[in-house]
Amino acid sequence: MSAVREFMTTDARCIRENESLVDAARMMKDLDCGALPICGDDGKLKGMITDRDIVLKCVAAGRDPGQMMARDLASGKPYCVDADANIDEAIGMMEEHRIRRLPVISDHKLVGIISQGDIARNYSEQRVGELVEHISERHTV
Repeated sequence: MSAVREFMTTDARCIRENESLVDAARMMKDLDCGALPICGDDGKLKGMITDRDIVLKCVAAGRDPGQMMARDLASGKPYCVDADANIDEAIGMMEEHRIRRLPVISDHKLVGIISQGDIARNYSEQRVGELVEHISERHTV
């Protein structure tokens, strides 16, 4: 069985919880990515922030991205997976929680991110199709 560390992107960077959403947006631009883990001063994962979060929860809400901090968008318990976990565990977590990117930790520290794209490049076509379908399906109430 394959471990998550064999699939993950290893050059993940975090936005610190006390940095502004402008800082987060600039970091996303520089890194050419749409999501960043939010890390506390203690180095622990506090959540994830996406470009969509910045637009919908800050800009569209009429708030100032220069005054709003990354921590303001870090709500709930962040989902993450251990670097040595089986890749199927990570895929199952992504499907269950309908998330496209999953922070990878080792010894309680961020060591990477695994995304749909990482899995698509390294996994069977059928399984990737199932993953995308589960993540993208709409919930009906």
